Amino acid sequence: MINRPNYLQQLKPFINTPLIKVMTGIRRSGKSTVMKLLQAELLSQGIDAEKIIHINFESFAFSEYKTAGKLYALVKEKIQTAEKYYLLLDEIQEVAEWEKAVNAFMVDFNLDLCITGSNSHLLSSELSTYLAGRYIEIPVFTLSYKEFLDFKAGYSQENIENSTALFNEYLQKGGFPMVHTADYPQEITYKIVQDIYASVILRDTVQRHKIRDVELLERIVKYAFDNIGNTFSGKNVADYFKSQQRKVDLNTVYNHLKALESAFILHRVERFDVKGKEILKTQEKFYLGDVSLLYATMGFRTGLIAGILENLVYLELKRRGYQVYIGKLGTKEIDFVAQKQNEKLYIQVAYKLESKQTVEREFSPLQAIADNHPKYVITMDDFWQENIDGIVHQHIGDFLLEN
Repeated sequence: MINRPNYLQQLKPFINTPLIKVMTGIRRSGKSTVMKLLQAELLSQGIDAEKIIHINFESFAFSEYKTAGKLYALVKEKIQTAEKYYLLLDEIQEVAEWEKAVNAFMVDFNLDLCITGSNSHLLSSELSTYLAGRYIEIPVFTLSYKEFLDFKAGYSQENIENSTALFNEYLQKGGFPMVHTADYPQEITYKIVQDIYASVILRDTVQRHKIRDVELLERIVKYAFDNIGNTFSGKNVADYFKSQQRKVDLNTVYNHLKALESAFILHRVERFDVKGKEILKTQEKFYLGDVSLLYATMGFRTGLIAGILENLVYLELKRRGYQVYIGKLGTKEIDFVAQKQNEKLYIQVAYKLESKQTVEREFSPLQAIADNHPKYVITMDDFWQENIDGIVHQHIGDFLLEN
């Protein structure tokens, strides 16, 4: 088991507090591993193992406890004293009306509670009503580039450090932890990701949202994947299908996109008017929960390399806790405006700055911003690293290893 200290550091301040720790993220992103790391941390703090109750609802051992009543009875049986217990519930969305059980646990027992789930609606369900102000959400993403290097070091006899070859491997294999537990060839990697994708589509999208037209859902997925890094809306998708002689209800498209978002297959990013300082409601971008989902379903698409690089930067910004928007400044577009408390970053992402026109296209939107917040142009250029007007030009591998 490879350590993921970033998530443990986010959890530790909330141990022994009344707040429920809620970890959310796409299936196989490593939530269960983080839960095990939390369990090990509790033991290292001297907590008696008998006071830690860990239940993984994907395990067959707990297959009969899929209702709130049965889960409550199981936990009540395990709690023998009035002392504090530590309850760790993995993939809680598998339990019907789990919110009622969680609420009852916090009322009836002396508990420190942590749950994980593979559905973003976890916190827009009744939990937010039952426990308003009493939980903290910690999103868990697939491996960052730094974590990928840590995994490589853990499973390889070689000296692992940042290099073009290693970044290209991360670029082409993505960040699902399972594919980096050994030196799998690319075809095996994509087979593993295909299986993850099929599970997410079936269990967290089709079944959970009662989607009948699976073929339409798959076509919407492929449209979104094929437009990675491009702005579009549900209407664009519906118009595309219309051009293919297939009439699709606009509400159906929006509902399918929301279902894909809730399963963390897609992340929707809104546009932000930099000058007017307001969020715009049209022409969002959608990024993937992991770039390997694109390769596993459609193959490696060199024509989408700029969007793929944007996707890597977007996920890294989210890992660092930023709210991320697409920037609009007049007729110019800024790939990312990232905000966190009083911090703000402006970022342009491109494959390579191979001409004066490309340099102008990438730097000019940032040059037009009047404030003094940090500005970056991030590319895969190995040699040309000149900064312009205080705007930092940086290789994407170096940017991903910052912080």
